[in-house]
Amino acid sequence: MTEGDITQKGYEKKRAKLLAPYIPQTHGVDPALQKEPRNQTPAPAATSAPSSSKYHRARSGGARDERYRSDIHTEAVQAALAKHKEQKMALPMPTKRRSTFVQSPADACTPPDTSSASEDEGSLRRQAALSAALHQSLQNAESWINRSIQGSSTSSSASSTLSHGEGKGTSGTLADVFANTRIENFSVPPDVTATTSSSSSSARPATIDIPPSGIVKGTHKGSNRSSLMDTADGVPVSSRVSTKIQQLLNTLKRPKRPPLKEFFVDDFEEIVEVPQPDPNQPKPEGRQMTPVKGEPLGVVCNWPPALEAALQRWGTTQAKCPCLTALDVTGKPVYTLTYGKLWSRSLKLAYTLLNKLGTKNEPVLKPGDRVALVFPNNDPVMFMVAFYGCLLAEVIPVPIEVPLTRKDAGGQQIGFLLGSCGITLALTTEVCLKGLPKTQNGEIVQFKGWPRLKWVVTDSKYLSKSPKDWQPNISTAGTEPAYIEYKTSKEGSVMGVTVSRIAMLSHCQALSQACNYSEGETIVNVLDFKKDAGLWHGMLTNVMNKLHTLSVPYSVMKTCPLSWVQRVHTHKAKVALVKCRDLHWAMMAHRDQRDVSLSSLRMLIVTDGANPWSVSSCDAFLSLFQSHGLKPEAICPCATSPEAMTVAIRRPGVPGAPLPGRAILSMSGLSYGVIRVNTEDKNSALTVQDVGHVMPGGMMCIVKPDGSPQLCKTDEIGEICVSSRTGGMLYYGLTGVTKNTFEVIPVNLAGSPVGDVPFVRSGLLGFVGPGSLVFVVGKIDGLLTVSGRRHNADDIVATGLAVESIKTVYRGRLVVMKPSSFFNFCPAIDSIHQVGVYCLALVPANSLPKTPLGGIHISQTKQHFLEGSLHPCNILMCPHTCVTNLPKPRQKQPGVGPASVMVGNLVAGKRIAQAAGRDLGQIEDNDLVRKHQFLTEVLQWRAQATPDHMLFLLLNAKGTPVCTATCLQLHKRAERIASVLYDKGHLNAGDNVAALSSCLLAMGTSLLHSHGCLYAGCIPVTVRPPHAQNLTATLPTVRMIVDVSKAACILTTQTLMRLLKSREAAAAVDVKTWPTIIDTDDLPRKRLPQIYKPPTPEMLAYLDFSVSTTGMLTGVKMSHSAVNALCRAIKLQCELYSSRQIAICLDPYCGLGFTLWCLCSVYSGHQSILIPPMELESNLFLWLSTVSQYKIRDTFCSYSVMELCTKGLGNQVEVLKARGTNLSCVRTCVVVAEERPRISLTQSFSKLFKDIAICLQGTSGPDPTTVYVDLKSLRHDRVRLVERGAPQSLLLSESGKILPGVKVIIVNPETKGPVGDSHLGEIWVNSPHTASGYYTIYDNESLQADHFNTRLSFGDAAQTLWARTGYLGFVRRTELTAASGDRHDALYVVGALDETLELRGLRYHPIDIETSVSRTHRSIAECAVFTWTNLLVVVVELCGCEQEALDLVPLVTNVVLEEHYLIVGVVVVVDPGVIPINSRGEKQRMHLRDSFLADQLDPIYVAYNM
Repeated sequence: MTEGDITQKGYEKKRAKLLAPYIPQTHGVDPALQKEPRNQTPAPAATSAPSSSKYHRARSGGARDERYRSDIHTEAVQAALAKHKEQKMALPMPTKRRSTFVQSPADACTPPDTSSASEDEGSLRRQAALSAALHQSLQNAESWINRSIQGSSTSSSASSTLSHGEGKGTSGTLADVFANTRIENFSVPPDVTATTSSSSSSARPATIDIPPSGIVKGTHKGSNRSSLMDTADGVPVSSRVSTKIQQLLNTLKRPKRPPLKEFFVDDFEEIVEVPQPDPNQPKPEGRQMTPVKGEPLGVVCNWPPALEAALQRWGTTQAKCPCLTALDVTGKPVYTLTYGKLWSRSLKLAYTLLNKLGTKNEPVLKPGDRVALVFPNNDPVMFMVAFYGCLLAEVIPVPIEVPLTRKDAGGQQIGFLLGSCGITLALTTEVCLKGLPKTQNGEIVQFKGWPRLKWVVTDSKYLSKSPKDWQPNISTAGTEPAYIEYKTSKEGSVMGVTVSRIAMLSHCQALSQACNYSEGETIVNVLDFKKDAGLWHGMLTNVMNKLHTLSVPYSVMKTCPLSWVQRVHTHKAKVALVKCRDLHWAMMAHRDQRDVSLSSLRMLIVTDGANPWSVSSCDAFLSLFQSHGLKPEAICPCATSPEAMTVAIRRPGVPGAPLPGRAILSMSGLSYGVIRVNTEDKNSALTVQDVGHVMPGGMMCIVKPDGSPQLCKTDEIGEICVSSRTGGMLYYGLTGVTKNTFEVIPVNLAGSPVGDVPFVRSGLLGFVGPGSLVFVVGKIDGLLTVSGRRHNADDIVATGLAVESIKTVYRGRLVVMKPSSFFNFCPAIDSIHQVGVYCLALVPANSLPKTPLGGIHISQTKQHFLEGSLHPCNILMCPHTCVTNLPKPRQKQPGVGPASVMVGNLVAGKRIAQAAGRDLGQIEDNDLVRKHQFLTEVLQWRAQATPDHMLFLLLNAKGTPVCTATCLQLHKRAERIASVLYDKGHLNAGDNVAALSSCLLAMGTSLLHSHGCLYAGCIPVTVRPPHAQNLTATLPTVRMIVDVSKAACILTTQTLMRLLKSREAAAAVDVKTWPTIIDTDDLPRKRLPQIYKPPTPEMLAYLDFSVSTTGMLTGVKMSHSAVNALCRAIKLQCELYSSRQIAICLDPYCGLGFTLWCLCSVYSGHQSILIPPMELESNLFLWLSTVSQYKIRDTFCSYSVMELCTKGLGNQVEVLKARGTNLSCVRTCVVVAEERPRISLTQSFSKLFKDIAICLQGTSGPDPTTVYVDLKSLRHDRVRLVERGAPQSLLLSESGKILPGVKVIIVNPETKGPVGDSHLGEIWVNSPHTASGYYTIYDNESLQADHFNTRLSFGDAAQTLWARTGYLGFVRRTELTAASGDRHDALYVVGALDETLELRGLRYHPIDIETSVSRTHRSIAECAVFTWTNLLVVVVELCGCEQEALDLVPLVTNVVLEEHYLIVGVVVVVDPGVIPINSRGEKQRMHLRDSFLADQLDPIYVAYNM
């Protein structure tokens, strides 16, 4: 619909009127809500005007696949669904953002007051009509939503609209894992995404550290009760997402399958739950079958010695007889090829091919070479001439489809076939050649995967007449190849079935005998004449028997489906070759022609009789056309395959004789490979018609499809094998596969061969019934094996198509599908086939890759699905129902005490996992600094000893210093700040002072503030300043830190002071209750009477507040002695002294960043060049050019800085070189992070900048080591090293060198006992610079004692006090030597304990799942995972177009299932920049979780995997 074309309302009315006759009315539902979900942008003419019929007519294929049409089956499916509906329950529907698909009337059920940026203008116009409809549909008993939550679901935001009418949910066939789930209360956080959700650009907004409201380590849990909105389930009422998840959990609480057996397993190996075979499953009981023989092949005296001889005979003696008639697009005969013409033109072509293409000495073609035949489906005449021309020239024709584009479905595999056949020449017509895609300079494009071809035009005017004395060599048919027919396997690979001349001749003889052909008969061929039955009957047997073939091309069938019936009527044809599709189309168009007669037909050969669903088409066609003279006995289904050629065909019956019987089989029995007459449940019956008897001169047996070719029992389904002279002889160039297919010797139960006659596997599944009649129930290629049972893809397709009775209109072929039927697929297939549907995708019409004759290209579709390029408009994943072989949940083994674990480790010879840095006592440290206990004293000493020594240099975005500080300047300014604190703040020693400094000029002041506070004896509290563009999100955190730390005043700059008191700030916090705010820009020149000296070094030096990745706000107390010890350890490790320069590109507000930025230089006396990370956003070159300019040896950065440079400068290395940037001076680049080392990032960073010589090497001791560990073991908290490239391996890097004076031990977090070095555990640290505790409001001592001063539960006689880091890791002894001379112990950090996910009793690290997900599709920018109750939720940021959102759902589900054995519960697709990231570049998953549950993400799409 184009702008201004028609109003939305007008469009709705017009559309409703057009569709009204075809929509079944449901009582109590507004017709407006019954519309099909048109989620994709409609084609302009498709629905607007009556001219749409033209548009429809041009489309390829029918409205639905009519091969599987069966009224009986449709009734059965509807019955099964009705039965299912009785026990059905509500399921959460996926939610889609309004803007994703331009126009979706059924989606628009959203009240206008909550309109979001994604609303389109039409939604308001639709409001009035829809609110009534919505009200009505919600009261409707069929509605998908639970009664209890109607209110909450209608009042949610526009980001997740009520989707798609009623969904009849699947019953609770779900894995036992989710039984008895508990829904926890959670608190609603502040809106993290207030500024980010609307930004559609991929640039990430400014990073924010935000704790959720009121969660502070050390506060009482009761303090945030007020923020909970409890309902009966503890789910907030306002949240749409929560109610959806609640529904999903309710579904999961009812496991249909029996629960796992309770027993303990050694959790080292993951035990897969092997489905036990059903004791009641049917087993074959009959005797072993014996091969069935066909009638003998009659010997007729005048049968030619070769097919070419037959052509010569008729071409010379019966030259005027018609051989082949071609039709034009309207179905009128346009040209008739006589036998004389065929002979003379084939002769000309044969002569030209052999003599005129090259020189006499170097011919291009010689007998035995292969040639491609590229002819369109509407030109049988030119094809026939080319085919027989090749046979006469003794070159081997390989007919293929005309390539339409460079990237046809399956085109690459055709190219592979041409290459493997060594084809360099292609024959085609002039018209076809002109139509092939060309390059700019007029040459034919190089098709993907094709060899270079020379194109030869076979039109008569280009051929040379053969001289009188030239005769083709026609020898008696032997085993030399005659032609190659291509076949596409299930996986999409194309193979060439080679047919020998003798097989071609014998097959024609067998067909002539079976079909009783007589000379001069007319046959109508609707099939593809290039392969299979269309070639065998219409081109080969035709010439053998001097028949006249009328070829009806596929293009004519699309415009005039009745044309073949009219040809039979007009030409009094005796035989017609059709498929079920043609029968259906003829029935649909039947009312156009009343006066046709089919009485002349003695055989209506239905060539896809091997499709078990053909019986209903045949019956329906007969009942309609019997009144037009069609004889019941004329319908002859046959079964064919490229390898075995014609397998069986029903012979024309005798008038009045009883018709052959049908087999009514149990589908359940078929899935076990057993033939059982269906008795119990008529819904799951399959009615099959026979395909006649074995071919004349042939022999047939049935063998097991898998393993050795063992003969089946008489009541067993197996693969049909045929032995005769009439089959293919090999797959060209593939000897291995050939042996397994074309040279099969059946064996009996004992395994000994039965006879010595080789059989050919036909690829058809079936059995031989009473009277030696052959029945086919499916194809090997369509076989789906699920949990040991075999299902036929065609049967499942038939069930799917029978779910909704679709009214089909001829010509327009309009399809009306209610959204509800989409959700009926799964229950229908479940109840009829007892198999779960893993994924159901609804794609726009005609968007699947097609085969040349309009069928769906299965392997290409599968490839699109797995690549994420299918672009469905709706998708439903049901992994819980289908995946039944997950590893057993791990059960913690009871009764094993920590002491016995330890003894066990020692007995097994495992080391206790511990490591230590260099011993401080052994290090010679003649530094004068050692005699000072406090940093204030160090600064005073430096101000006196080296007053002009430069300590700090702060750079701006241009790289120019904006603020410098020598020892004396720093001392003087610190004194002034201290005096201001005494005068203005009236503070006493020990009061807390919040120090806020903004990004650039005042970053240096954070430094001054801290030293000024120390001079005054106050305790500085570092606070990240609020973000001016995002006050609502960042100011509450500032306020919380000020309140929690009970700060007596705030030190800040003028600009920040104005910001804190601004009107915008007042909207976020109460600005009237700030403590005293002191402006440090304008300080009085006043001498401090005395500098405060703390009584003991254990007194507090500063409070370090930070927000963890889990959203916890924590304040840590650092004492003077700890500060001194930390600075000393860093000094010794990094070898820092007065003449050194280091560059720091870190945030200075907390943790190591603050220590390095503000304290280390004062202690060690080295010069720190400070680069604010914020400035990198405006000048990416800043950090690297500074390092180069100042010839820095050691630089400190964060992963976010490294990522910025890698992504932003990756393609600008040449620019860096041109600027003279040289990093060869860098000795170490230290990455400060609180997470697992990001190896891929550091490796790509090193690779990118290796040309400008960056080489990362350790200062003291060996380079960081890397190991590959087994992911499966890691989930069990075990560490097993594996080789590089091992499946399920994870590369980990050592987390730097342990600082001097630090001891590390790995501890079991539950038992608090030490573990062996093959275990993963929590890293505990003992060092002189550990913080002394959390700063808490309520002085909750137990919490801090546990974290900062804890003891091992056993095994430590010294009773060492340890601090818990909260990180999981392990220690590995390496082959390297440390500085002390001992072997080096490497410490590996795996991840934060708080972040890990406990699922199925196993421990998962989110980063591993996220890495897998990020690899699956190029459009995934970022990904985060978290759990809610027992569901795994995956949030992905989509950087492509919104149409790709649904492609990601199956990809994400697949990869997590394959690599981590987990079922994803919810997939949320969001815009770039929605996943919150803190200043260190780490994902804040808990914030994301809270935003998701509070429905604040504005997702593009949310999929709830059933």
